[in-house]
Amino acid sequence: MRRFKQLGILALMVAMLWSCQETETQKPILEEVPKEILQKVKALGFNPNEVKMYEEQLFIEGDILITLDQLDKMSPSVGLPVEEHYHTDNLVNGTPRTINVYVRNMPTKYSQATDIAISRYNSENLNLSFQRVTSSSQADITIRASPWYYYWFGILGSAGFPTNGNPYGTILMTRGYYDNVSNINGLATTIAHEMGHCIGFRHTDYQDRSYSCGGSPDNEGDGGVGANHIPGTPTGPSANSWMLACGSPEGDRPFTNDDKTALGYVY
Repeated sequence: MRRFKQLGILALMVAMLWSCQETETQKPILEEVPKEILQKVKALGFNPNEVKMYEEQLFIEGDILITLDQLDKMSPSVGLPVEEHYHTDNLVNGTPRTINVYVRNMPTKYSQATDIAISRYNSENLNLSFQRVTSSSQADITIRASPWYYYWFGILGSAGFPTNGNPYGTILMTRGYYDNVSNINGLATTIAHEMGHCIGFRHTDYQDRSYSCGGSPDNEGDGGVGANHIPGTPTGPSANSWMLACGSPEGDRPFTNDDKTALGYVY
């Protein structure tokens, strides 16, 4: 009888926990993006038709996160992009410089993938180097699990652009999705991609994301200031670039020669 009573109490606790989880994981409601915010987004060279907002955070082009405060600090430049590899007006300064990357409370494979991504960057002998640290107090960039609502929004990983000469400080990974990735090099490519945003790189197919994402052509047209062409990179789509907007998380995309040209030019 005592055992059945214990089982009954356990079942009640599980039911209560499930009820709480059901309440806490209700699909959140996206906020309407004000027209003045969309105008600022367009002035920076982003597609104003692909902006989601939640809790004063803007999610743009699928994986770019910009807070409203950061948006106000980002300034458009003069000139329109007509080529393929791009960087933003917001870059990391104070080079040569080492950027510390911290993986917070994630399974071992995320640290292993981060080490591979770091090795790829450091092999290019840039004025930016990276190292993984084990303390959050040392971190310039922290890789951590994203909030549960990212899954509802269709956002699997996200990062932002540098502010005040410093790299964007957070890369968010939706563990419910990426925990199932078996190819460690594919996961490393995803992390290297988000690190690319953190130091100021745009998607290489930003003028037409259908190149890597499929679907209808998605050309941002002449709204593109704040996305600066990098000399020496191709005038057509940059095949297999680490900064393509979309790609299979199982697919490994180490730096191409054009990627290396872009990295070397900027840093």
